[in-house]
Amino acid sequence: MSEADIDDQPLPLVAHLTELRDRILRALVAVLVVFICLFPFANEIYTFVSEPLRALLPEGATMIATEVASPFLTPFKLTLVTAVFAAIPYILYQIWSFVAPGMYKHEKRFAIPMLVSSIALFYAGAAFAYFVVFPLIFAFFTSVGPEGITIMTDINSYLNFVLKLFFAFGVAFEIPIAAIIMIWAGITDADTLARKRPYIIVGCFIFGMLLTPPDVISQSLLAIPMWILFEFGVFFGRFVQKREEVDSA
Repeated sequence: MSEADIDDQPLPLVAHLTELRDRILRALVAVLVVFICLFPFANEIYTFVSEPLRALLPEGATMIATEVASPFLTPFKLTLVTAVFAAIPYILYQIWSFVAPGMYKHEKRFAIPMLVSSIALFYAGAAFAYFVVFPLIFAFFTSVGPEGITIMTDINSYLNFVLKLFFAFGVAFEIPIAAIIMIWAGITDADTLARKRPYIIVGCFIFGMLLTPPDVISQSLLAIPMWILFEFGVFFGRFVQKREEVDSA
């Protein structure tokens, strides 16, 4: 591959640092703008996120705030995280705009679909956690408490718990992207990944066991989608591998 395939001329180090600063500032401003727009609805956002638990609380049980500032700070923190999540496409666009001038044309053709797919899969993982996993987890937790114990979950503890799960499931749904990138980078190939399928399946179920209640149904609802996503990664990775072999021929 010749240097002529690079679209932009090299820039001095100071120019790169200046551009990096500008990109970071634009990303921060985007998050701030989204946060300002969402903050008036902070309580409504928290109500929406807490619905999977509140819908399963026994009659008379409620969520509580055990710290003086929690009624304000917890919705505030959730709104800020929501703003970051919502601004992820723009943040990644700024990152892409910074690194793209140094990439070859064929790398750009590969990177753009990967970037879009990774965003979509992360959002899909978070949605899967909210609509599928949360109801199962909270149904289990609210049904196994000792008799005579009233469930009254602290709003900040709940938020910390669900944010970890949102992030974990978002990352877990990046499995096909990770598989394709490894194949494209030459770290492994599709056939090697396919031969390791039994280990991948076991790993998916172990991961599912660690993140869900200790029952087979909940564990399978996470492990099976991860396995399917791995198979998608191997399937599309074969096309990437063939394309690389053609380009290098």
